[in-house]
Amino acid sequence: MAFMTTNVLKNLVGRYSTRLYPITTRAAFDAYRGELYNEIEKCIFCQNCARKCPSQCISVDKEIGTWVCDPFACVYCGLCVEACPVNCLHMKSAWRHVATGREMIEMQGTPPKPKKKKTEDAAAPAEDAEAKAKKPAKK
Repeated sequence: MAFMTTNVLKNLVGRYSTRLYPITTRAAFDAYRGELYNEIEKCIFCQNCARKCPSQCISVDKEIGTWVCDPFACVYCGLCVEACPVNCLHMKSAWRHVATGREMIEMQGTPPKPKKKKTEDAAAPAEDAEAKAKKPAKK
């Protein structure tokens, strides 16, 4: 027991070997992938993020305009952020907060309006003109 006394006294008088977590927090590293954040106003609901996600935690509904992410299924790899064509997905460099229950991140936006196809619009008047030309004139 006497051989441990010096070690015990050093530990009592010295600094803590770990951080006092709630009081002192460690700064995040450079390029730390923290919380996933979507700027829903810029989102075009293209579903690239959902396709690239290896854990399939993102679901996008283009017609309704909803973007849903399950943060407990996400592995925070950042592939969805790289796949986004309009750069509306970001990963914050802050620590994720502790959660007491499983909650989904649900965001509602306005879906983009469908674009009209120019080929169909231009083809319809041309077909009408051809049909009128083929009909014989009534006498």
